[in-house]
Amino acid sequence: MNEDLQRPQGRYLEELTPGTVIRHRVTRTLTEADNVFFTTLTMNPQPLHLDHEYAAQTEFGRPLVNSLLTLSLLVGLSVHELTLGTLVANLGLTDVVFPRPVFHGDTIRAESEVLEVRESRSRPDAGIVIVEHRALNGRGEVVARCKRTALMQKRPADA
Repeated sequence: MNEDLQRPQGRYLEELTPGTVIRHRVTRTLTEADNVFFTTLTMNPQPLHLDHEYAAQTEFGRPLVNSLLTLSLLVGLSVHELTLGTLVANLGLTDVVFPRPVFHGDTIRAESEVLEVRESRSRPDAGIVIVEHRALNGRGEVVARCKRTALMQKRPADA
């Protein structure tokens, strides 16, 4: 079997250096269906996400995409090039902010900056990484940002 097929797509701890910025290739246009499905699936009755008439009377003039959908998409867009097959566990999200609204039809792209990397004290085969994820709309405006702490695999000795 080809050894390259066995190597995870994500990055091992040793491949993550503070200051590295990963501009993720996959993008996603958020639709009204995405927003309605996510909002109702998570039992959120906020009319700002579901009611066009209500939203038209707000400062935004139209429905907003649920911010937790934006956050979930932001983390999801990072998976292929950062944690796919190399993540042990998510340890936390902090400093979550949404500086600009997201609307139906906005295309979101993501970037991740490695902030800190350290060995795990309790797991010799893993380490802790803190990254800042940023979601940007089609105009290049940051619409969401968070810090994510993850327990990541080290490169196996036989790799």
